[in-house]
Amino acid sequence: MGRNAVVVGGGIGGLAAAIGLRRIGWEATVVERAAVLADVGAGISLAANGIRALDALGAGQAVRAAARYQRSGGTRTPGGRWLARMDGVALERETGTPIVGIPRAALHRLLREALPREALLIGAEVTSVDIAGQARVSCGDVVLDADLVVAADGVGSRLRSQFFPAHPGPVYSGSTVLRAITDRSVDLSTEFELTWGPGAEFGHIAFADGRAEWHAVLTAPAGVRYPDPLSAMRQRFGGWHDPIPALLDATRPEAVLHHDMSEIATPLPSFAVGKVALLGDAAHAMMPNLGQGACQALEDAVALAAAVAAEPAVESALARYDAERRPRSQAVARAARRAARMGQQLDNPLAIAVRNTALSLAPPRVTARAMLRHVDWTPPELG
Repeated sequence: MGRNAVVVGGGIGGLAAAIGLRRIGWEATVVERAAVLADVGAGISLAANGIRALDALGAGQAVRAAARYQRSGGTRTPGGRWLARMDGVALERETGTPIVGIPRAALHRLLREALPREALLIGAEVTSVDIAGQARVSCGDVVLDADLVVAADGVGSRLRSQFFPAHPGPVYSGSTVLRAITDRSVDLSTEFELTWGPGAEFGHIAFADGRAEWHAVLTAPAGVRYPDPLSAMRQRFGGWHDPIPALLDATRPEAVLHHDMSEIATPLPSFAVGKVALLGDAAHAMMPNLGQGACQALEDAVALAAAVAAEPAVESALARYDAERRPRSQAVARAARRAARMGQQLDNPLAIAVRNTALSLAPPRVTARAMLRHVDWTPPELG
């Protein structure tokens, strides 16, 4: 089997894939079109499966040290009434692995630091990929030969469009998200919360340094933007329970990010074409309502490296990767879509009342079991 891989895309999934491949003895080069890795972004929660994947990649300890464990929180109404509590200690006891919150930029840096500098080709845009015979990845005047190409180029993946031209690609989910990291510490009584109102959600993730990430998800037409996003969020959520007003007050206006949320609603027929493996959002971009987008990309990275290490040829390795990853990640994507419809996107008052009653009456073990269904994953050994 050949031992050279080119990973297209330097996000969390792409970096993790390169780490995994190098861990099994391959050379792997990450090609990232951004000229500067600015380490921007808001926050991220990593459940047991994401942390276990990072452990398999050798990065788990560093991430744990930089993160804050999520041991308390849950879901509330805008007036502050608890609908469901999250017992992070019990979940950690059940899985043996914590749930953590970390700035996305910090996770990105830790993954990048796990790679040698020569493994990163920054400011290079992939212009073509030819997989007839030896794979060739062209980045302007630079041409890289590869035995394996990993398409980790995100929800708008050009490689997915190239190899699956009949696929409709990503679609707008109907929800738009504004998010930011506070500029200073905020006094929080929980590490993680979600609050559901009609057609809206507000949540926070606490970080180790006392700051927090908040996000506001709204049902809205694609392309809606606000002249002053922070003021718009104060107007929309200022009357909701504490600490929501405090989180907004601790935020600089220029720190607010705004993105429409798209997903791969039509499942791909395969995550592999010839010597190309699709990974992360390029393969299964999903709604964020289960907090599984990055975790599934990390699972992909470990599973890909394990398949490549175990199989005698790239094609058989990618067939194994597809068989292992596609059913699971697409099932999680369907569950995330259902969670969005029953959570933030729900706006009928009667339906909201029924949902809230059901959540309030559900025994804690039922809620925990629902979470464990998606996060209790054991990674393959990478050696």
